Amino acid sequence: MNEIFADLHVHIGRSENGKPIKITAAKSLNFANIAKECFERKGIDVVGIIDCASPYVIEDIENFLKTGEAYEIPDGGIIYKDKICIILGSEVETTEIREDGKKGSAHNLCYFPTLKDIKAFSNEMSKHIHNITLSTQKSDLSGYDLIDIVEKYNGILVPAHIFTPFKSYYGNCTKRLERIFKEKYNKIFAVELGLSADTFIADEIKELENKSYITNSDAHSLPKIAREYNKLLVNGISFKEIVKAIKMEDGRKILANYGLDPKLGKYNRSFCEDCNMSIETPPPATKCDKCGGENITMGVYDRIEIIKDKESKSPDFRPPYNYQIPLGFMPGVGNKTIEKLLNTFGTEMTILHKLTKDDLESEVGTKQANIIDESRKGKVHIQAGGGGVYGKLQVG
Repeated sequence: MNEIFADLHVHIGRSENGKPIKITAAKSLNFANIAKECFERKGIDVVGIIDCASPYVIEDIENFLKTGEAYEIPDGGIIYKDKICIILGSEVETTEIREDGKKGSAHNLCYFPTLKDIKAFSNEMSKHIHNITLSTQKSDLSGYDLIDIVEKYNGILVPAHIFTPFKSYYGNCTKRLERIFKEKYNKIFAVELGLSADTFIADEIKELENKSYITNSDAHSLPKIAREYNKLLVNGISFKEIVKAIKMEDGRKILANYGLDPKLGKYNRSFCEDCNMSIETPPPATKCDKCGGENITMGVYDRIEIIKDKESKSPDFRPPYNYQIPLGFMPGVGNKTIEKLLNTFGTEMTILHKLTKDDLESEVGTKQANIIDESRKGKVHIQAGGGGVYGKLQVG
């Protein structure tokens, strides 16, 4: 068995020939560059690229395989330079009916073992999505219907960033996932927590007790890859092994989740859109405690306070959730310092997990070594984020 690092939610900004895929993502985010970033800088062993149902991306993948740098394997996935496994995925927006009868929207991560499978999925989803070439387009399906299509092509479905205000199940559609998926709820093996949530607050919802939690970056630029990630225990890298780890089968498992403190997320606390201020009134706040405005974006923390149905207690199988700050988020650690560390020590995973403080100090000096060491241990002061603005941190 091997311990590996996996980030299973990375976007593509543009195709190789410049066609838009994820409009809000960086142009440098294409299939080949993601593979190289994980191999050369991040130290991520498995990366899930979740815009692979776009015909433009499928064409890029086919061309990438022709270069000889990458190849498909029988257990699913594409191996790059014999070291990185790329899992082919698609993020799909479903339309759900809320408890009040109004419509809500939720994002779903759909993962597939082979290029053949995701091509077939893309072809069928083109009947349900207006523009299949773009990322995360709204479909005319509910998650209840989508999961059948995903399984038809040998895939698995994971509800994405489940608590965020605008495009998630708990944040926008329902108080309970089982109400959406009904008798198919047992086919949901894992949920993605998202940047503004962690294990502690997710474990305040009883129906999640037997589900695995995954933590991913939702990267919209190359530097944001591995902003959040998972440590897995597997026997090799492949789609089959990743699924076994998520399902906790045959000794495979998730060993740890690594992520930002939820207060650093963009939607941790409720936010008044009228005066651009976080809401300090205990939930459920319907008016701003400063200006009296009612144009409120509900934060993840506040939403969970409303819908939780138990005290936070994790089941025995639940791995630890480690608060960890990526190098690019650390105050006072600039690009030159990061490049110097990478040139000397290799990848970001090596810097965050393997180096001693003395190793760091020998390369960048005492002050920056202290910043990196305290940040990777989660010893930071945080001002909570909200309304689409990240939280702020200060070391010391």
